Amino acid sequence: MIEQSVVLSSYLKQILSRFDLTALNADACRQLARLFSASSFIARTLQQQPQLLAEFSDSPALIAALQLNSSVPPQLEQLEEHDAFAQLRQYRNAQLCRILAADILQLQDITASLIQVSQVADLTINAAYQWAYQQLSEQWGTPLDQDGKPMPLLILGMGKLGGGELNFSSDIDLIFTYPANGETQAGRRSCEHQQFFTKLGQKLIAALHQVTADGFVYRVDMRLRPFGDSGPLVLSFAAMEDYYQEQGREWERYAMLKARVLNPDGVHSTELTKLLRPFIYRRYIDFSAIESLRRMKQQIEQENRRLNRRDNIKLGIGGIREVEFIVQTLQLIRGGRIPAMQQPSLLSALTVLADESILTAEQVALLRQDYLLLRRVEQALQGIDDKQTQTLPQDSLLQAQLLASLGMSDWPQLQQQIDKAMARVHQQFKLVIDNGEEPDQQEITLGKLIWDSEQASAELAAQLDWLNQQQGEELIEQLQQFKQDCQKRSVGPRGRDFLAKLIPLLLHMLQQQQALPSVLSRVLGVFRQIVTRTAYLELLFENTAALQQLVLLCNQSGWLAEHLARYPMLLDELIDPAQLYQVATASDYRDRLRQQMLRVPSDDLELLMETLRQYKQAQQLRIAAADISGVLPLMKVSDHLTWLAEAIVAQVVELAWQQMTERYGLPAGASNDNKGVAVIAYGKLGGLELGYGSDLDLVFVHNCDSQAATTGDKAIDSKQFYLKLVQRVLHLCTTRTNSGVLYDIDTRLRPSGNSGLLAIHIETYGQYLQQEAWTWEHQALVRARAIYGSADLMQHFNLIRQQILSQPRQLGSLQQDVTAMRDKLRQHHSGMADDPKHSVGGIVDLEFISQYLVLGYSARHASLYQYSDNIRILEAAAAAGLLSSEQSVQLQQAYQLLRGAGHRQTLAPATLPPDDSLQQAKWQVEQVWRQLFDGGTDL
Repeated sequence: MIEQSVVLSSYLKQILSRFDLTALNADACRQLARLFSASSFIARTLQQQPQLLAEFSDSPALIAALQLNSSVPPQLEQLEEHDAFAQLRQYRNAQLCRILAADILQLQDITASLIQVSQVADLTINAAYQWAYQQLSEQWGTPLDQDGKPMPLLILGMGKLGGGELNFSSDIDLIFTYPANGETQAGRRSCEHQQFFTKLGQKLIAALHQVTADGFVYRVDMRLRPFGDSGPLVLSFAAMEDYYQEQGREWERYAMLKARVLNPDGVHSTELTKLLRPFIYRRYIDFSAIESLRRMKQQIEQENRRLNRRDNIKLGIGGIREVEFIVQTLQLIRGGRIPAMQQPSLLSALTVLADESILTAEQVALLRQDYLLLRRVEQALQGIDDKQTQTLPQDSLLQAQLLASLGMSDWPQLQQQIDKAMARVHQQFKLVIDNGEEPDQQEITLGKLIWDSEQASAELAAQLDWLNQQQGEELIEQLQQFKQDCQKRSVGPRGRDFLAKLIPLLLHMLQQQQALPSVLSRVLGVFRQIVTRTAYLELLFENTAALQQLVLLCNQSGWLAEHLARYPMLLDELIDPAQLYQVATASDYRDRLRQQMLRVPSDDLELLMETLRQYKQAQQLRIAAADISGVLPLMKVSDHLTWLAEAIVAQVVELAWQQMTERYGLPAGASNDNKGVAVIAYGKLGGLELGYGSDLDLVFVHNCDSQAATTGDKAIDSKQFYLKLVQRVLHLCTTRTNSGVLYDIDTRLRPSGNSGLLAIHIETYGQYLQQEAWTWEHQALVRARAIYGSADLMQHFNLIRQQILSQPRQLGSLQQDVTAMRDKLRQHHSGMADDPKHSVGGIVDLEFISQYLVLGYSARHASLYQYSDNIRILEAAAAAGLLSSEQSVQLQQAYQLLRGAGHRQTLAPATLPPDDSLQQAKWQVEQVWRQLFDGGTDL
């Protein structure tokens, strides 16, 4: 405490020396000293705007100015951009400082402050919007509605802004929408409404988001809009309605609870509210949302376990987010039946929960009290330096400033108040949509006896009636060794208590599954990684379904056991078995990833990269679990791994684009909606045949013809932009973090291989394939397809692929080239007889057969190059009469069997197909090979 006081006194003396306070009386100076002690932001703002000193040194003048400016927006009419930006920022800083000063001087309560902070946002956003609208209308004309009146761009405020309870230094989440399509009128030029409102949205974001000498107004986050970063910046009402009716997810309903039109006009805004209401609220008690809400709750708990945000009053256990979840969950479930709950304000909704007896009056009073305490601390914390933080400081000066802002003097007392409030909140959070799961206590006496016993393994082994004596001794010795290992590590009393409860449950489950000692060895491999992380021991104890799934997966797959041991965070995925084995769609992978990325600040690169990797591992775990359980057949496993990779590649390119454009601006001829870049997948990803652990063969093309500079302050050559973009994509994928690499990327199939450009113009790409490429490069093109990019660029690639694959070839020369490449590969891999890929009659032989048929006969049979996967190529070959129906079916079955063997080897030690069936499959492939190549038969 003495240290905090000394540090604060020294800091205050330094700050006061920057001001001339000779004209102020002693009371005024004391008031300023009190404000400066609590907030560097107030001191900095008063230095920048010294005309405010008089009002901040006098409480009545401060309150009068606060009230006046709460209803008078900044005046921007006819101002040039530089002056308008300055006016917005100076207004925002001054008004936020007034609110904060009123808090510090205890002139108002926190509920008033939350409303006022939101009013600042409303006023500045509307002022910037009106200014931008006027500027654009002069150039492009005005969009008109059906009554001939100017059509607005409606701005939906989401999150706390929508609820009128905005953080002091917060991002703002916005969605832009406009009533209808058409063309602008009465301007120097005309354009479609979509184009006008897109320009308007971009100009509005710049007015708020751009950092100038006066700072910024708000960091703007648009990721909650339909389709996220990959979607258009603005949507018409009709397009928005279609999206939410056809593709809207439960988490988007949850987010829309807080939506509020920030610039209502009483006509179109009413129409928009009516349009959105059926999506958000159901007319009945909405128990259909409970499962998705339960998963959201699990995600919150999962983040708390992984990130250990103990001092974070928003995201930590019992933090502000948990209060929001309690209220919004009950709104979503019951709001359709209770119109009073259909409002974005959390505090107002809390009152309704008590009025409707959904929560008791005592529960609501405690939640309100604890929420407002946490919000007051958050406001004071962010007001110290106008920074978006919710983490309690460790620094002595920051602790002293926070205490000064809250009118307290004892840090332990503040910490105790916060801890108690968060503990109460978390108790309520655990009760919301609780699944009521209790650990199974049946038949665990034997496990307790073995874990606690000091007897020799030979004496205890007889108790394990599902194992023979030798196996029983082996299992008990593993347990005893594990116990000894735990004693040597820093496993605290709580961890030891959980182990003493977990091990008996584990033994009971091993008995139920008649599992061998090797399964226990795998499970203990996971336990060894988590014994010092009590949160995961608690997870397995409190969620017996998760423990049961752990035993089951370790029983079925050594690869999964190793994967779980390497990344214990994946244990979260085992909590809900129904979700674990649920078969996803291609759109599910994109949507889940988008939802997960929305939870990460867009400027936190390290966490974004970690989130991408954790998402991939979690989804891959689900695919493998469905695979080994038989829920997914082989062909579908590769489909799912491919869909997952495509979703991640798209997200990585979007992320790289965002980072590049923020730094360099847009390249010539490109926009955020049409980036002028495409990703071509080759190999297994291109052929829809991805396996576990496969790398990605990718080629990047663009259509930029200009060497003009990009539009940003740090402008670079536009073609160089695309090179840097690809380098950024590779960095995001291949950098090793705590969760490993995302994917290994192989770009050697690009024109000229490693010596070629990473990003190549689409025309150059086509010319290379036409004039310089080797036969093996044309073989590779058979399995290529565009997986990301603008429609015109992807269409251009498809045309190039069609032209190259369908050109006539001399069959004898083609046979020699294909055979030579196969021999070269076999020598390189020195294929062993049991290798399903490179041995004679293996996967490579079969793929080369498909590629030969496409290259040799597509000039006559266009159906051969339509698809990039082997199965459909073989079907097309039979339809064209190049293979008999029997041969086609045999090769397809052989291919599935050989690929299945490869999958199973990865998931080891799952059962492999009988050796004789693999040999038969290879023999069939070899017979077709000989017919096509060794005999030189012209089909």
